[in-house]
Formats: sequence, structure tokens, C-alpha cells
Amino acid sequence: MTLELRHVRYFLMIAQEGNMTRAAEQLGIQQPPLSQQVKDLEREVGARLFHRLPRGVELTEAGQAFLLNVKPLIPQLERACREAQYAARGERGELRIGFTGAAGINAEVQRAIRAYRRAYPHVRLSLTETNTSTLLKQLAEHEMDAVYVRPTSEHLQMFEVLSVSEEQMVAVVPADHPSATRKVIELSELQNDPFVITPQDVGLAYYDTIMEACQRAGFQPIIGQIAPQLLSVVSLVAAGLGVSVVPATMRHVQLEGCVYLDLGPSGPTIRFSLALRRLERSAVVRRFAEIATGA
Repeated sequence: MTLELRHVRYFLMIAQEGNMTRAAEQLGIQQPPLSQQVKDLEREVGARLFHRLPRGVELTEAGQAFLLNVKPLIPQLERACREAQYAARGERGELRIGFTGAAGINAEVQRAIRAYRRAYPHVRLSLTETNTSTLLKQLAEHEMDAVYVRPTSEHLQMFEVLSVSEEQMVAVVPADHPSATRKVIELSELQNDPFVITPQDVGLAYYDTIMEACQRAGFQPIIGQIAPQLLSVVSLVAAGLGVSVVPATMRHVQLEGCVYLDLGPSGPTIRFSLALRRLERSAVVRRFAEIATGA
């Protein structure tokens, strides 16, 4: 049996009006086609649904039984259609976003999440903070839907990477460092200081950016302490365990015992991006990507 939704709608209107002509007017169709649709429905059901009277129609016993069972279906079907439309537009569902500790305080990340929440309040949004390597692994394994990262060339090949911003990097030194009273220094002035840095396998782009910047400045950095996150890097610098170079966003982390210094116009920059799985088709994910990149 194949019942069409329009047949059920026609049936309900006729049952409500008790008159084929009035039902046709309410439905915006002509009476002859409506009568034919009713015959088609009765043929599909296998029973006569209406008694034809001189001034209208009334339900047969079969029609009354049919009405009792199909009437609750219409609101459910309408709700199902609405939910399907919401999902197709990215207005329903779940969105899992990952970001590193430093990305969590990035103004662009905060702007995108606020804007998305306003635009799509019915999407379940979950946020996870961890390191770049873990985030990309979770993205590849469908445990995350979109992740904020600082990508390498390898990431560009593996994922769809959408640029969010190009961020200037700054030096962070202990408050008692000889250069702490200045506003701008050259990176080469830190060549004799131990560097606090994240492991290469945790933050590959960050690690490589520092190494390449130091090499351009004419020295190989002395690696001192290893820290798991950029927030830990700043904390260890504040404790006097070395110096580092961090994204300018980290200036928002004001810890007693450390000072941020500009590296000038020739200082390194680092790309900040949103990574998605290649050929991502989810409307929920695509709508967030549009907001995050200003598309």
C-alpha cells in the first residue's frame, strides 16, 4: 500500500467539512479532481470511506476507523518535514568544535562562536580544548566536526583548511630579563637565552615557525623547558625558566613575572585556520565555517 500525504489531507478536509464542494474550496482545487482523488484513496485503502448524500457526504464505518488512525499522523508528518528542512539548512543537529588553549582566547574564535550561537540557537554546540595533534586525529576519526589549528603544509593536503587570520608573533620574557623594559627587540637578542617551547609532535606549526624564525635571525635556539600548551609556555617563562615566542593573542594572558615584547615588522607570523574533513557535506558544519571565515 502506498498512501500519499495529499490524499490524507484531502480526506481530512472532506471529513471536516462534510461537503465535497466546500472541501474543494478550502483546498483550492476543483471538485471533480478532488472526487477522483478520493476514489483513488478508497481504492488504495480497499474500502469505501464516504457515503455520498444529496447535500454532502458522511463517513462510513471504514471512514471513521480510517479517520481515527490517520488524524494523529498529520501533525507528526508536518513536524518531521519541518525538522528535515531545519536539518537541511543546518539549523538542527550537533556541532563539535575543537581548539587549542591559545585559540580559546583568540578574538576571532570568540566572535565566531557568539555569532553562531545567535544564528543557530537550536544546534547542540560542544567545545573541546586540547593540543593540535590530538585535535586533528579526532577530526580525521569523526570525533570532531571542525577544529581551530595552526596548520602545516601536510595539514593542507589532508584536510580542508580555511584561513581565519595571519597572526603576528611576539617575544615573552621574564620580568627581570635585561630587555624587559623595552617595547621592541630583535629575535637575535634572545639567542643566549633558553627557550620554553611545546614539543614538535604536539604543535608542529608553532615549533617549526620558531625554529625557522631563529634560523633566519642567525642562530639555533637553546631548547630549555618543554611545555604541553602555550598557556604553560607563558607560565614557565613567568617562573623565570626561559624566554619564548608566542602568538600575539597570548598578550591577553597577563601573568605576574613576564613581559611581552614586539619583534618588529620583520618578526615571524603564524597562520590560524579552521580545519574540516575534505568534502564535508554537513550543513551544520558548513554554516559554522561560513561564519568563522566571514564567507
